Amino acid sequence: MPLDKKTLLDAVKEAKAQSGEKKFNQTVELILDIKEIDMKSPEGKIQAVVDLPHVSGKPNKILVVASGELALKARQAKADSVIERAELEAYAGKKKQFLSEAPLMPLVGKILGPVLGPRGKLPVPVPPNADIAVLITKHRKTVVVRMRNQPIIQCAVGTADMKEEELVDNMQAVLRLVEGKLKRGLKNVKFAFIKTSMGEPAKIKP
Repeated sequence: MPLDKKTLLDAVKEAKAQSGEKKFNQTVELILDIKEIDMKSPEGKIQAVVDLPHVSGKPNKILVVASGELALKARQAKADSVIERAELEAYAGKKKQFLSEAPLMPLVGKILGPVLGPRGKLPVPVPPNADIAVLITKHRKTVVVRMRNQPIIQCAVGTADMKEEELVDNMQAVLRLVEGKLKRGLKNVKFAFIKTSMGEPAKIKP
C-alpha cells in the first residue's frame, strides 16, 4: 500500500463525503487489515505511541500525577487535571492521558495499572527537571497504535473539522510506525480504510 499523499488524500476526501452532516465533530480513523503475520510473535503484539504532526479537534485530556513544584507547573501549563498521592485512587478507570512524576510511578502503576494497562493508557513518567509544559503539549496529540487478538489496527488520526492535508500527515505518521513494526512493512497490509465516526469506510486504493 502506498504512502503517497495523493492516494491518502483521495481516501480522506471520500470518507468525508460519506460522513454526512452531523451535529458533532466526528473522529476520523485509520483502519488496517494485516495479513501474513504470526499473532503470537512480537509483530502480532504491536503497541506504540505515535506523536502526530497535528493536534485534532479532540485533543487528548492530560492528567498529571505530581506533587510540590511540578504539580504547580502542571497547573500553570493548563493540564486538565493535577492530582497528588492521596487522590490517586479516585481516578482509577478515568479515560485520560496520564503523565506521572517519576517517584510516584510505582504507586500509580499499582493503583491504575490494572484498569489502564489493557486500554494502552499506562502513565508516562516525567523525568526530573523535565519541562512539563512541553510534555503536556506533546501528549495532547499522541495516539496509541495497537493490535490485540486480531490482525487489525484501528486508531484515530484526527477529526472531520481538520484540513485534509493535516489528516494525511497524521496518517503517514501512523503508517511509518506500522511499516517499521512489520517484517514486510506495508506489504503486510491487506486492506486499508479511512472512516469517520458515523460514515462508511473509504478504501485506500493503490
